[in-house]
Amino acid sequence: MDKETAAHHFETSKLKEIVMQSRDIIYYCRIKPKPQVLFVNGALEQYFGRGSVQLCYEYPEHIYRHLHPDFRDIIQKKWSGDFDYDKPIIQCWMDENGRERWFEELATPVYEKGELIAMHGILRNIDGWIQLQKDLEYRISHDALTGAFSRNFFERMMKRYDEEVDVPMAIILCDLDELKTVNDHFGHREGDRLIKEAAKILMNFQSEKVLVSRIGGDEFAILIIEMELSEVKKLVEKMDEAINGYNDRDWPMKMSYGYAFSRSSKGNMERLFEEADRNMYISKFGKKE
Repeated sequence: MDKETAAHHFETSKLKEIVMQSRDIIYYCRIKPKPQVLFVNGALEQYFGRGSVQLCYEYPEHIYRHLHPDFRDIIQKKWSGDFDYDKPIIQCWMDENGRERWFEELATPVYEKGELIAMHGILRNIDGWIQLQKDLEYRISHDALTGAFSRNFFERMMKRYDEEVDVPMAIILCDLDELKTVNDHFGHREGDRLIKEAAKILMNFQSEKVLVSRIGGDEFAILIIEMELSEVKKLVEKMDEAINGYNDRDWPMKMSYGYAFSRSSKGNMERLFEEADRNMYISKFGKKE
């Protein structure tokens, strides 16, 4: 063996070792004349269990039982050729323990006479990045003091239902009574505690159709999606009963409410908010007369 051949053999062996030891999933698959996995490295078994590499060689479709249903369409497009391969593919799979595992894939198509015949690519695990995104989204969407949805979230939902989605909608605005008095007599820490307790009570009513946001110091806004007006009235009554039932400290919790309802949210959200706001202040100042 001459030096050039030996050097090539060494480089090939070294490259193979790097690929086999990579923590990224590296694969080469044939598409035509029939689906066949020609190569996949051992990183696959970190996520899908021992024996998953051999299963891929024997049953190419087997691995797709782990693919999250929400990503089947985009992966199908990848294999059909109806895809922009310059863009990374973000996708979610379920590992051997049923946990979500997220990957970013860079796929390269192989053509022969203009026909897609094979594919090779690399999948890198991005669980940490996805979790960071979720954490950031949670912080943006939720109020730090109470854990209720944030003003930012409320405004995004207002815009969505005003411009994109048309459904029956109600807005309830709630405001703690006499919070300034609590702050003055017991300090802002006690005032914050009262706000948190109020949020906890209101959030007991939260569901897919009832979204509770803190939009100001002691003010909450609640979106009621696809409910009848009679249901909205009953909900306000139940919230008021729960608030009035809070008696674990010296200062009783009191709250004023105002609500507005429309059978159509589109183009009406600002009007609903203003009407609920007026009704809340009528309720609040009516108590002082």
